[in-house]
Amino acid sequence: MTSVALVDQHGRVATDLRISLTDRCNLRCTYCMPPEGLPWLPGPSLLTDDEVVRLARVAMERLDVNEIRYTGGEPLLRPGLVKIIEGSSELRPRPRLSLTTNAIGLARLAEPLAAAGLDRVNISIDTLDEAEFEKLAYRRRLADTLAGIRAAAAAGLTPVKLNAVLIRGVNDSHPERLLEWSLEHGYELRFIEQMPLDAQHQWDREQMVTADEIFEKLSQRHELTPDPEHRGSAPAETWLVDGGPAKVGIIGSVTRPFCGACDRTRLTADGQVRSCLFSREESDLREAMRSGASDEELADRWRVAMWGKLPGHGINDPRFLQPARPMSAIGG
Repeated sequence: MTSVALVDQHGRVATDLRISLTDRCNLRCTYCMPPEGLPWLPGPSLLTDDEVVRLARVAMERLDVNEIRYTGGEPLLRPGLVKIIEGSSELRPRPRLSLTTNAIGLARLAEPLAAAGLDRVNISIDTLDEAEFEKLAYRRRLADTLAGIRAAAAAGLTPVKLNAVLIRGVNDSHPERLLEWSLEHGYELRFIEQMPLDAQHQWDREQMVTADEIFEKLSQRHELTPDPEHRGSAPAETWLVDGGPAKVGIIGSVTRPFCGACDRTRLTADGQVRSCLFSREESDLREAMRSGASDEELADRWRVAMWGKLPGHGINDPRFLQPARPMSAIGG
C-alpha cells in the first residue's frame, strides 16, 4: 500500500486532519454568523457517514495522518456522529480522535461518544456571564454548555480544552475570571484572537482583542511565565500560571501567525479539501469518490491540493481577501 505524506512545497507535512460534519449550528456567535443564520448546505451535498469514514481511512492509511478532529458548524447536530466516531476508532493505525463543540447536547452524548472511541474534546465557551453569552451567541444556552463541559470531564474525554474568543466591549473586561474558573475545575483554557472568518465579512482589526492585550489583562492578576515545553506545531503559546503546573494558552492567529509550523489539512462537510482556513481554492473529493475513484486516486487528489498550500494566511497583507465560506462552513 502506497503511503506518501501530505507535503507542501514549503516543506510542511500535514498530519492533523480537521473534518467538518455539518455547517449547521444552534448558536449564532457574532464572530461566525448573523443572528438569522445562513442558508445551510443541502442534504445530498453532505458526505454520508460512510463517506466520512472512508476519507478518514484514506488519510490514515495512505497519507500518514495520525490525528482527526471532527468539527462543524456544531458536530453534535450530526445524527450519525457516534457511528462516525466508532468507525474512525476502528481505523489502523488508530488516530487520536477529538471533537470541537459548543457542548450543547454533550451532557447526553458524552458517554456514548467516549464508548465509541472519542479521546477528548475542545469546547468553545467565551464567557461565564449569562447576559454576555446571550449577547455573543443570541441564545440563552450557557447552562447547557456548562453541563456539557461537566459531562465531558465525567466521561473521561480529557484533557477538556476550552476555547475563548474575546470581543472588545462585550466579554473582554475580566478574562481572568474564566481562567480562574477553568483552573479550579482542571480544564485547559486557551484564548484565541478573533479571525476574519465571519459570514458577514464585518471583521475589524480595531475591534480584535490581541494576544498582547490578553496577556496583559491576565498578568494583572497572575504571574505568567513561558512554558518550557516545546510548542512544536501547536497554535497556542502556553504560559505557566503562578509558577505552574497550571497553564493557559493564547493563540495569536492574526498578530502572531504560526503558519510556518502548520500541520493541518481540512475537509469540509461537502467533501472539499482545504489546505488552510483562509484558502480561496478547494479540491473536490466528494464527486471524485461518487464517480468511482479508488482510494489511491483520492489520495493523489489530496496530495495535489496540499502541495499548493500557500506559505501563510496573508491576513496582514493589504491585498488579503477573506474566504467566501465562513468558519461554520469550513470547520474549525
